[in-house]
Amino acid sequence: MKGKIALVTGSSRGIGREIALRIVDVASGVAVHYKTDRKAASDVIGKIKKKRKLAASFRADLTKEKEATSLVRKVEGKFGRIDILVNNFGPIIVKPWEKMTSSEWDYMMRSNLMSALYCLKAVLPGMRKRKWGRIVNLGYSRAEQLVAFSTITPYAIAKTGLLILTRTVAASEALAGITVNMVSPGLVEGGILPLNKNIPRGRLGEFKDVAEAVLFLVSEGADFITGTNLIVSGGWKL
Repeated sequence: MKGKIALVTGSSRGIGREIALRIVDVASGVAVHYKTDRKAASDVIGKIKKKRKLAASFRADLTKEKEATSLVRKVEGKFGRIDILVNNFGPIIVKPWEKMTSSEWDYMMRSNLMSALYCLKAVLPGMRKRKWGRIVNLGYSRAEQLVAFSTITPYAIAKTGLLILTRTVAASEALAGITVNMVSPGLVEGGILPLNKNIPRGRLGEFKDVAEAVLFLVSEGADFITGTNLIVSGGWKL
């Protein structure tokens, strides 16, 4: 992966932070994106630079297409390219569906679905030109099951839509050497969903479990894997 540059959205904390810190072990540099917490992003940059890899932080509100496109252009301007895009940004609101306001529904859709669309549209021209690219979208473990989930309804709808988008773009970009996949975590430590003891693996997931799945999908070894949804849940809700 020498020479490859990655952009990880929402990477100042949580799962995104772990992905950024892990992916830089194989890539040459990482662009760290944040929305509000500049200090946290700077901390990630410091850790990456200690590994003697390229790093820079960028602020953007990815629910707005102009800012998402501008983010991609700024990263390309700084590093010259984006070979790997990890669409990790995607907050969650836990609230009964009927009590969600219209603005909350809209925000869940824009942050979890449209933000990924904006970013991948912006990076695709460069990836097509180089005939190589890796895009990984972060979903949630039940996106394929289409089950009722009354407290995270708009989030679940957005992530299911993201899976459809993932597979659509995977099919259209395969000949260009670009793979597009999804990694879908289950219950993880530090998450805001209620803890559940009924996990066959016997523990909650850790950020590193998700990061390792992403790392595999962006590797050269995953060149023939595209349009897949890799569920990282320890067997929860099978």
